[in-house]
Amino acid sequence: MTEQPRAVLGRIIDDLGSTLIEVAAGEADPARAIGGVLIQDPLDEPAGLPGAVVLGVGVYGAGPVAALVDRAHGLGAAAVVVRAPVPVDGPVSEAAARTGVTVLGLTPGASWAQVAALLRSLLAVDELGTVGGPGDPDGAEPLAGDLFALANATAGLLDGPVTVEDRSGRVLAFSSRQEEGDDDRIATVLDRQVPAGKLRALEAVGAFQALYGKEEPVYVDGLSDRPRAAIAIRAGGEILGSIWVVVDAPLSEDRSRALQEAAKVAALHLLRRRTGEDAERRLRADLLATVLDGGEHAPQAAARLGLAAQPACVLALTVTGEPSAPDRVAAGHRAAEALALHLAAIHPRTATATLGGVTYAVLPTASDEQGLRVAEAFLGRVGDRFPAVIGVGRLAARPAELRRSRADADRTLRVLGSGRTRRRAARLSDVYAAALLEELTDRIAAEDDLPDGPVVRLLAHDEQHGTALTDTLDAWLNTFGDVPAAAAAVHVHPNTFRYRLKRLAAVADLDLADPEARFEAMLQLRLRPPRP
Repeated sequence: MTEQPRAVLGRIIDDLGSTLIEVAAGEADPARAIGGVLIQDPLDEPAGLPGAVVLGVGVYGAGPVAALVDRAHGLGAAAVVVRAPVPVDGPVSEAAARTGVTVLGLTPGASWAQVAALLRSLLAVDELGTVGGPGDPDGAEPLAGDLFALANATAGLLDGPVTVEDRSGRVLAFSSRQEEGDDDRIATVLDRQVPAGKLRALEAVGAFQALYGKEEPVYVDGLSDRPRAAIAIRAGGEILGSIWVVVDAPLSEDRSRALQEAAKVAALHLLRRRTGEDAERRLRADLLATVLDGGEHAPQAAARLGLAAQPACVLALTVTGEPSAPDRVAAGHRAAEALALHLAAIHPRTATATLGGVTYAVLPTASDEQGLRVAEAFLGRVGDRFPAVIGVGRLAARPAELRRSRADADRTLRVLGSGRTRRRAARLSDVYAAALLEELTDRIAAEDDLPDGPVVRLLAHDEQHGTALTDTLDAWLNTFGDVPAAAAAVHVHPNTFRYRLKRLAAVADLDLADPEARFEAMLQLRLRPPRP
C-alpha cells in the first residue's frame, strides 16, 4: 500500500501564504507534520496535540504573543497564528527561537472561522488518499483536491449541475449532468466561459454585488430558463471565484450549508492551484532568463523549455507611455498574458516570461520575417487596448545564438519606444540607423562628448534670439535642398526661407555646398531627442 500524504507546515504556508498568512517569527520547518487545529482559550487547558496549529484569537501585543508561543510549545504545537501586524522584536522572536514554534501573521480582515475551515479542509484533503476524477484521467489528484470531483460531489448533494468559475466567468471545473441544465448552462460549459451577454445581464441586476457581498448563497432567477444558486469562493478579503448550481427553487438550510462548505474546500484548492501556477511561471521565467543570458547552462535550460530542436527568434514587448501612468503596470501584465496566449496558439513550444519590465518570447520559426509577421498580427489583434511595441531579434539556429537575438530585439525595442519611428513592430535591420543614433546619443550623454560645431552654434543662437534657424536647416536637408518644399514645411514664403538659409550659413559658419558638412549637420540634428 502507498503511504497516504500528510499535511506539513510548508504545504500550509505555500497554500495559504499568498493571501491569508505570512511567517512573522521563527524558522519554519517546511517538512514538519501538522496534526490538527486548536483555538486558544485562556480559561481552558486543551490536551496536547503534536504538530498542532494554534489560532491565537484575540491575542495582541509582544508579551501575550510570546506567552502563547510558550504555551503552544508545551502542547507540542508546530505553529501559532496571530493577527498581523505581529510585534516580532524582543520577546516574540526570542520565544520562537527558544521553542522552535513558528509564528504566523494573519492578514487583517481575514475571518478566523474561514482560516480554521481552510486548515481543517487541508488536513482532510491529505487524509483522503488519491482517486481519479473527470479532471484527472491519470487518477493522480486528491479527491477533494480535484475541482471536478468537488463539483460532482456538490452536484450530488444539491441535486443540480454545478460549475466552478473564476472572477472573469471562466469555467474551471464542472460536474456531470450538465444536460439537465438550460441552453445558457450548456453553452457556458461548451465554451468554458460564461457568455459576455450573460455576464453583463448579471451585473445589470446586481447579482455579482449580492454574491460578493454575502457569505451565504444567493438565489438568481429570471435571467435563464432555470434559476441558479451561487456562492462566492473567498480567502480572507479576496474573492477567488464562485460556484453556480442549476436549481428549481431557493436552497433549503441544509443545502445552503452544504454549498458553503463546498466553497471553503474550493477556496483551498484555488489557492493551491494559484501557488502551483506561480511556481511554474517563476521556473519558466528563470529558465528563459538563463537561455537569453547565454552561458554554459543555456543549452540545458533551452532543452527543458523544449527550444533546442529548431531555429527560433526572440520577441521583446513593452507597453509605451509615461512611466508614472498608474495603469501602465497593469497594461503590461495584460499585454504579456495576451502575447503568451497568442503565441501558444501558433506554436506549443513558445516560451514567454517578463524580465525587468520587458516581456520576452522565444518563438520557434523558420525566419525573423515570419517572427515579424506574427508580431504585427498580434498588435493588429489587440489594437488600441494597450499601446504595445515589439522588437524582433534575428533568427537563432541554436540556443547559444538566442542571446544575440535578444540583444537585437532590445535594440529594436529602444527605437520603437523612442519616437524615431511610427512602427509598432520591427526587426533591427528595419531600424538599424535609428538604433545607431540612439546608442550614439547615449555615448554623448554619458561622456558629454558633443563637439562644438554648426548645429551647436545654431541651437545657441536660436535660444538666445528666439529664431528658428535650426528648423530651417533641418527642413532644407530633409527636402534635399528643395527650397519651395522646405519653405512649405516650416510655413514661410520661399523668399523668407532663402534669407534664413543665408543667415544660418553665416551664423553657423556652415558651407552648404560641402557634402561632408551637410552630412555632419544632418547627423547632429538626428541626435536631438525626437519631438513629441
